[in-house]
Amino acid sequence: MTGPWHLGRMAPFDLETTGKDPEDARIVQAYVGRVGGGLERVDLCDLLVDPGVPVPAESSLIHGLTTEHLREHGDPANTAIDIIVSAVAASLQERIPLVGHNIRYDLTVLDRECRRHRLPTLEDRPGGLVGPVLDTHTLSKHVDKFRRRSTEINPLDGEPYGAQVLRTTALAFGVEWSDNDAHGARYDALTSARVAWRIGQIAALPLRDRPREQGREPIRFNHVAVSLPELHEAQKRWAAEQDAGLRDYFLRLARGTRDLDEQIELTRRAESCTGHWPVYPFTAERQEQLG
Repeated sequence: MTGPWHLGRMAPFDLETTGKDPEDARIVQAYVGRVGGGLERVDLCDLLVDPGVPVPAESSLIHGLTTEHLREHGDPANTAIDIIVSAVAASLQERIPLVGHNIRYDLTVLDRECRRHRLPTLEDRPGGLVGPVLDTHTLSKHVDKFRRRSTEINPLDGEPYGAQVLRTTALAFGVEWSDNDAHGARYDALTSARVAWRIGQIAALPLRDRPREQGREPIRFNHVAVSLPELHEAQKRWAAEQDAGLRDYFLRLARGTRDLDEQIELTRRAESCTGHWPVYPFTAERQEQLG
């Protein structure tokens, strides 16, 4: 690819799942595509998956997919997961950047699903998981680190939308957002690609022309105006730095509460901030649990 990376082809990727923990979550919907580069969009993979286990009600509230619907309309998990990982691997083998929001969650879920169903993981396939990967969550936190939480309330939990969730990030970068269409794999993946494109576009602007919003530091976009291999490596460093800050934050909160259950939960969340990117490593302990 010649020219700025945001003008080239991208491979949007997103999963909808049964839960928040990537070690245990099962895939219920997946999208992998190709966009940009002056070419038409291609949908490589856009499917529903029967995970083989009940879908928790709290997860169904987010993506609208129930156990009954997936049993009737979803592809069997082992077949679907092979299709998904093959589509992702094809993009990486062609060095088309895989793009998503908090993509290490999705890549970790995909890795664990491959192992669960005795399928070759991305690392086991030709080319391996070498990137490039564009994580709009990591990129956004780096170039717009002081963004405040949204003033709008998330109806699912009654709390303001987080500063770096996809919805807030998209709106912060002027990317169109529809609450009615959100939390589907295809919509979220394509929105992430538009966010990545916008971040790259801003980075290509002269410093004086970059937008200044909510204390955003335009100079930080200089770090994004590099080659894809350099940006991939930079995101590893940024993710580690961001996790270290989040880990310290959770530990401070844990020390400040007398509620034992809250203390345990905050400590657990701190321990999950390992700094690994773009996928959490598979441990011997997890291998024993999978059998």
